[in-house]
Amino acid sequence: MSKLILIRHGQSEWNLQNRFTGWVDVELSPKGFEEAQDAIDLLKDIEIDYVFTSVLKRAIHTAAIILEKIDPEEKIPIFRSKALNERHYGDLQGLNKAEVGEEHGNEQLHIWRRSFDIPPPNGESLKDTMDRVLPYYKEKIEPLLKDGKNVLISAHGNSLRGLMMYLEDISKDKITSLNIPTGKPYVYDFDDKFNIINHEYIKY
Repeated sequence: MSKLILIRHGQSEWNLQNRFTGWVDVELSPKGFEEAQDAIDLLKDIEIDYVFTSVLKRAIHTAAIILEKIDPEEKIPIFRSKALNERHYGDLQGLNKAEVGEEHGNEQLHIWRRSFDIPPPNGESLKDTMDRVLPYYKEKIEPLLKDGKNVLISAHGNSLRGLMMYLEDISKDKITSLNIPTGKPYVYDFDDKFNIINHEYIKY
């Protein structure tokens, strides 16, 4: 059996300010650091063999905080790739979400934030994000899971939504309502034939 652990980075400074972040390299907020610390207790009983992150520091630092406690000798290999980056929000990056809703309407805001294949101006849709996440997952991560290894991915709301959509065969309609909280590990258990036998958030 193997485990795939997904964790959306802890709250960032722009999450706190309700701003579209995308590829802007924003640091964790104080609460984000606390969320990463809290995740240590949830993951302490899982032996992690490999770690993958995006190239954005909010995901990198979330993983680093966790590994500082569970891997003090720094033996766990870590790989970073922009393929796991957050969805690029184009012209919306840096803008306050509430203000965008006031200017363009809440329905348009919801479409830009949650739809499957409609991108914001000069940005990526969830489908576009999946088009880079899934090839990377299938080439670099899936073989490790099939080999019985436990893998932690520290990434972002939309890169992880896309991966979860693939793994759980979530429809285009249902994916619009899927929200991934910050700092909460979500675990997939695979059997020896690589079937998913369980998937859930780890609870205290």
